[in-house]
Amino acid sequence: MTPKQEEALYNFLENTTSPFTLKNVTDYVRMQDSEWAENLPMEITALFTSSDVAFRLDNRRWISRRGFFEEVPFVISPTRLELLNGMLIPGHRCLPFANPIKMPQEYEFFWDGEQIPKTTSEGPPGEFYPYYSVFGEYAPQIVAKDNPENENAFNMDPYEEPPEVSICTLDMRNIFREAAFVPGDRFVVKSRDWKAGHFDLEKVDKNEWSKTDLNDWAASAEVGFKGSFSRLGPGSSTEEQIAFAYWYGGSRMREIPAYSLEEFLYEVTENIETVDYGIESRFWYAGKDIPDSKGLLGASVPPDRTPVEDILFDVNVPVSEFVIRSFARDALFRKEDDIYNTLGRIIPKAVKIGLPELNIVADYLADTIEDLSESYNIFLDKPMGEIRRQIGELHHAVVELAIQIQKWEMDESWLPKHTFIMLSQIQEHAANLMTDLDADEPPPEADLEAMDNSLESMIETFTDIKDMLRDAMNNFRRSNLQLVQIDRGGGPVEMWQTVQISVGGTDVWRRVITPGNWKLDDMHRLIQVCLDWTDSYRHRFFISGSSDLDRKALDDKVRIRDIRDQGISKLEYEYGSKWTVIVIFVSAYQPGNKETVRCVAGEGAAPPEKVSGPLRFRKMLSALSGGNELERRTAQSEMGADFAPGVFDKEKCNRNLHSIYAADK
Repeated sequence: MTPKQEEALYNFLENTTSPFTLKNVTDYVRMQDSEWAENLPMEITALFTSSDVAFRLDNRRWISRRGFFEEVPFVISPTRLELLNGMLIPGHRCLPFANPIKMPQEYEFFWDGEQIPKTTSEGPPGEFYPYYSVFGEYAPQIVAKDNPENENAFNMDPYEEPPEVSICTLDMRNIFREAAFVPGDRFVVKSRDWKAGHFDLEKVDKNEWSKTDLNDWAASAEVGFKGSFSRLGPGSSTEEQIAFAYWYGGSRMREIPAYSLEEFLYEVTENIETVDYGIESRFWYAGKDIPDSKGLLGASVPPDRTPVEDILFDVNVPVSEFVIRSFARDALFRKEDDIYNTLGRIIPKAVKIGLPELNIVADYLADTIEDLSESYNIFLDKPMGEIRRQIGELHHAVVELAIQIQKWEMDESWLPKHTFIMLSQIQEHAANLMTDLDADEPPPEADLEAMDNSLESMIETFTDIKDMLRDAMNNFRRSNLQLVQIDRGGGPVEMWQTVQISVGGTDVWRRVITPGNWKLDDMHRLIQVCLDWTDSYRHRFFISGSSDLDRKALDDKVRIRDIRDQGISKLEYEYGSKWTVIVIFVSAYQPGNKETVRCVAGEGAAPPEKVSGPLRFRKMLSALSGGNELERRTAQSEMGADFAPGVFDKEKCNRNLHSIYAADK
C-alpha cells in the first residue's frame, strides 16, 4: 500500500463501528488513492490477519477495533493509595479499550455527565510503575512521555532514573467523598468516544457482585488468554495479547460483573503470568518459558511486503523499504559514491543471496539515492546523520551475527536463553529508528536525544549478547573435544550425556553430566537432588507436543539412550501441580576413567518445593529484594531461613550427587 492508502485504511477503521466486508474497506481506500489498486484486497487482508487492527467475525465480515471495544464495559479498581490521596491514575487501566494512539494522560473521564478535572502527582518513578505494569518494560517510556519535564529528566542519564517525576492524574477527592468510596469498591467504565479516548465512570459497591459471578468471568478470561497464546503466540506486545484475549474470551469476558484486568493478572489467576521474552516481557502460561525462534522474527516488515522487501525477508534481512531509504540517506550523508558499499551495510557478507535478487535490491537502492539526492541537504541532515550512521552499523552487526549463529554446528540448547528473540528485538528497534530518520527535516532535539540514549542501550545489550555467545561457544567446544575417542581396549566408549534442567517460569537451571544408560527414574532422582527437593509430590515425564492434548507421558523405566535414539532432545518433568522442569539432552560426553555424576554449571537458588509455583516464587523474591520489613519477614519465613536468593552452591550440589551415585555403585 502507498502511504496515502495506509492513511485512508486507518481513517476507515477509526471511524467505522459497524461490521464491514473486505469490499467496503477496499472501495473506501481505492477512492482515496487508486494507485496499484488491484493488490489492495490481498494487502488489507494480510494486515488484518497479522495485527489486531480488526477482528474477523465470519468468512465475509470484519469489525474494527473501535467497533469491537467501544461497546464493551470494563472495570477499574482504585487502590488504597489512590483512595487516600484522592486521585486515580489512568496508566494501563484502559487497555485495550482506548484508541492505541492516545497516551494515558490524554484520556478524559466523566462522572454524572461532568468531566473529571485533572491534577498532577509527584514522586519517584518506582511508585507509579505498578499503574503502568501492563505496558511491561515500556512503563518508564510511558511515564517519561507524560510531560516534557519527565522526558528531559529521563534523558539526562540513560542508566539512572530521575529521583522524581510528575504524572497526570484525575482529581477524585469530591467523587470519593460524595460516593463514600471504600477499599474494594470499583468503577465500571464505558467508552463514550473510543477515538477521542473519553470514558464514563459508574460506582459499584464491593459487595454488589457475587464471588461466583466474578469467578465465572475469571474462567472466561483464562480461556481468552490461552486462546490468544495458542493462536497469536507471544504477539508483538502485551497490549496485543490482551486485545486478542478479549476476542477469544467470548461474550462473558466482555460483560460485567468482572474483575479489573490488573486484579485478574496479578492477584486472581494462577495460570497466567509475566515471563521474560528476550529483553522484553509477555504474559504466558504460568511455569513455562516462551520458546526461542530460529532466526530474526521480522516484525518490523509489513505483512503486505513489496518485491524488494520479500527478497530481503527471504534471506533473513527483515527490513522495509523505509529502512532502505534511510540507508540511502546515510550514503548521501557519507558522500559515498560506490553503491555496493551501501548495499553491503544492508546485506552482510554472510547472507546468501542470488545475483538476480541482489541486482534488484541494488537497482532499487540506486534509484532511491538518485531520487533523494535531488532535494537532499547535508547541513539540514547533520543532526540526524551521525545517529543514523551508528544505528545502521548496529543493524548490520545484528543481522550478520544472527546469520552466523544459524550456520554454527552447535546444539541450540547451548545458546543463551532467547538469543534470536533478543537479536530480533534489537533489529526491530534499530529498524524502527532508521524509519524515523527517513526524513528531510530533523525531529525535535529531545527526540534525537532519546534516540541517542536508546542507541547506547541497544549497543550495550548487543555487546552483552556477543559475550554470552562467545562463552557458550567455548563451553560447547570444550564439551565436545573428545567425542570420537576410543578406549584402551580398542572398542567404543560408552558415551555419557550432558543434561540441562531448567525450572519453568524462573531463571534457575543446572547442567549435569550423567551416564548414557540412565533411566527416567534416575533422572527424577537427579532433579530432586539438584533442586534440593524431597520427592514430596507426584511426578511425571512428558514428551512435549504442540498442545497440552499432544503431550505423551513416559514410563520411568525408559532409558535416556532410547529416547535420544528417537531424535527427542527435550522432555517436561511435571512435579506436583505447580512446577514444570524442562529437561534438555544437550550433547554426548566422553567420560574419564573414574567419571562420576556431577554438576558443571548452574544459576539461581532453587525454589522450595512447598512454594505454590513460579508466580509465587517470583513474588517472594521481589519481597526479599525490595519489600518492606513485614513483607521481607513473611517471604523469608515462606522460603526458609537458609534461602539465599540467586545463590547456587555447586560444591554442595556435587557432594549430594556423589553420595547418591556412590551408593548406587
